[in-house]
Amino acid sequence: MIPLSPVTLAGKRGLVTGIANDQSIAWGCARAFRGLGAELAVTYLNDKALPHVAPLAQAVHANILMPMDLREDGQLEAVFERIGQDWGGLDFVLHSIAFAPQEDLAGRVTDCSRDGFLKAMDLSCWSFLRMAKLAEPLMTRGGALFCMSYYGAHSVVEHYNIMGAVKAALESATRYMAAELGPAGIRVHAISPGPMRTRAASGIAHFDELLERAAGKSPMRGLATIDDVGMATAYLATDAASMMTGQTLYIDGGYNIID
Repeated sequence: MIPLSPVTLAGKRGLVTGIANDQSIAWGCARAFRGLGAELAVTYLNDKALPHVAPLAQAVHANILMPMDLREDGQLEAVFERIGQDWGGLDFVLHSIAFAPQEDLAGRVTDCSRDGFLKAMDLSCWSFLRMAKLAEPLMTRGGALFCMSYYGAHSVVEHYNIMGAVKAALESATRYMAAELGPAGIRVHAISPGPMRTRAASGIAHFDELLERAAGKSPMRGLATIDDVGMATAYLATDAASMMTGQTLYIDGGYNIID
C-alpha cells in the first residue's frame, strides 16, 4: 500500500487575527486549527474586546495572546516580534480583518470619500501584505497565509459597496503574493465564505435579506457556518494541500455559481 500523509497540523504554529467573539469566522478557524493539533497565537483588538477573546484563546490553549489594533503604530510588528522571540518560526497566518467607515460603506462607491477609501484599503488589504512581509522570514520551512474575502469582490452585491472594490484588490494581491512567495514554499489563499451572522456583517444594510436569498439559491440550500469555513481553511494549512496556492476558495454552499 502507498502510505498517505495524515491531515494534521501537529508540530505547526499559527497566528490567528480577527477574533471578536464566538461568532467570528476567525474563531471557527482557530478551533479547527487547534483541532488538527496546531499551537496558536491569538490577537485581540483592544481592552474592550479582551474579555470576549481571552476565554476563547484559553479554550484553544493559545500560547500567545496580544493586542493588535492596526490603527496603532507598532502593534502589528510587536506581535511578530513576540512570535519570533517565543517560537523562532511560524507556519501559518490567518488575516480576518476588514474595515470601512460606516458613511462610506453605506453610500455609493462613486461617492466614497478619499479618506474612507484609503482607510478601508489600508486596514482591509494592505495590512495583509504587511503581515506577509513580517511572516516571510519566520516561515523558514514554508507556510500558508490566509485572508478573508467575499463574493462581492467579483460580482456586485447590493449594499456591499466600497468593500467589494477593497476585497477585489485583496484577492488580486493574494495571487501576486502567491507567485512571489511560492519559491520559498509559502502558499497564499483568499477564503470566500458565504454570508453569515458575524459582527463584521452587522454593518451591511438589509443583511437579513441577503442571508435569506443566499440560503434559498445556493445548491446546498443552506448557509455555511464558521466551522465549515474553519475546517476547510485548516485543511489548506496542512501539508496535504502543499500544492495549492493563489486561489480564492468559496465556502458558500455553491452560491457563487448561481446567477
